[in-house]
Amino acid sequence: MTETASAPVHNTTESVEEFAARAKAWLAENMPRIDPDNPPDTDRGAEEPWRRARELQRRLWDGGFAGICFPREYGGLGLPYEYQKAFNEVSRGYELPMILNTPTFTICAATILDTASEEQKRKHIPAALRGDEVLVQLLSEPSGGSDLAGVITRADRRGDKWVINGAKTWSTSAFAADYGLMLARTNWDVPKHEGLTMFLVPLNSPGITMRRIKQVNGSVEFCEEFFDNLELGDDAVVGEVDKGWEVASRQLYHERRAVGGGSEYASGIGAEGKTDRPIDYVALLEKTGQADNPWAQQLAGRALAHRMVREQLIDHVYHGVTASGVRIDHPHRARRDAPAGVRHRAGHHRRLRGGRRRRRSDPPRRALPVAADGVAGRRHDRDRPQRDQRTHPRLPPGARRGQGNPVQGRQTRPELTRQQNPPAIRTRRRAGH
Repeated sequence: MTETASAPVHNTTESVEEFAARAKAWLAENMPRIDPDNPPDTDRGAEEPWRRARELQRRLWDGGFAGICFPREYGGLGLPYEYQKAFNEVSRGYELPMILNTPTFTICAATILDTASEEQKRKHIPAALRGDEVLVQLLSEPSGGSDLAGVITRADRRGDKWVINGAKTWSTSAFAADYGLMLARTNWDVPKHEGLTMFLVPLNSPGITMRRIKQVNGSVEFCEEFFDNLELGDDAVVGEVDKGWEVASRQLYHERRAVGGGSEYASGIGAEGKTDRPIDYVALLEKTGQADNPWAQQLAGRALAHRMVREQLIDHVYHGVTASGVRIDHPHRARRDAPAGVRHRAGHHRRLRGGRRRRRSDPPRRALPVAADGVAGRRHDRDRPQRDQRTHPRLPPGARRGQGNPVQGRQTRPELTRQQNPPAIRTRRRAGH
């Protein structure tokens, strides 16, 4: 049976301070300290750092400190972000599996948590938290550039299987991964954003050829993958068929948070291999005899101010994004619940009127607010610059704006006729001017 909880079970009544004290004691007994003169190897292009990261992640799992902010039903502790920040603080100076934070936890596992099926969540999130699975992104293509929605890796339906053909490139450390979130095109007859599907691909499957990309600096961190009649079942689909752009958008959201240092799913603090404490500028000035030097004091104060602003900004943005999620979800819930509310209110008014129909002389009834499709009446499922423009009010039906891609072809905007242009505004000049 699949494990779905960390051990030991966390006491939900434990305060942040008590949790931090327990974590500090456990770290001292179970996790290796970083030797500043001999720091751990963090080369993403080497095999050993990944083996070591899996081992350290298993220690965290066994100690009950894996996935502090992941839900309990998927192997985490289900605790607020304050507990993760407390753990990050007491874990400074210890060797942690930082290499697993991105993209395994902060991007891929977070996306699975938001968009995948219940079975996929229960299978892959606990496995990642145990250190048994490493997850990567398979998004960029050799001909794609920055146009993610223009992917041409195809997934064709044959019987009860999806057959994948195409290529991905610049996949970070895919050689060390077990599964990859791959975006492929499943429908070629709709606008490019609407014909995509996200798949969770086992990277040891027949039909996948992987090569390391050697850069000019000698790094072999990135990989390219070729798919030749790779067969996947329906259990590999993340989200819904032809709704892969919704999953990819959520994935990019988590990527932005991870890069900005604001993800609650990252364990540890600082860059990979740099978990030592930040510089104590006051102690440094005293040690170097510069405590009374006004210029040195100014530099130290500026550095401390920059650090404080960065930490506060990350915290502020995190809470702001969390709060905005409620606003984003509200219009969809309102639109979904509106029909039932209308029926209930209509029946209530009829009962008050004794069953008769409403008359003009009746007092005005309060309108039920029904939100439009998205925030402030705008669609929220894709970026506005990339939106399909066929319904633009100033364009004839069927016309589109901009330059297309290999999927849609060239798109041109016809010239506006004179009747379509707004009339000129005439102004009367005042006398004496």
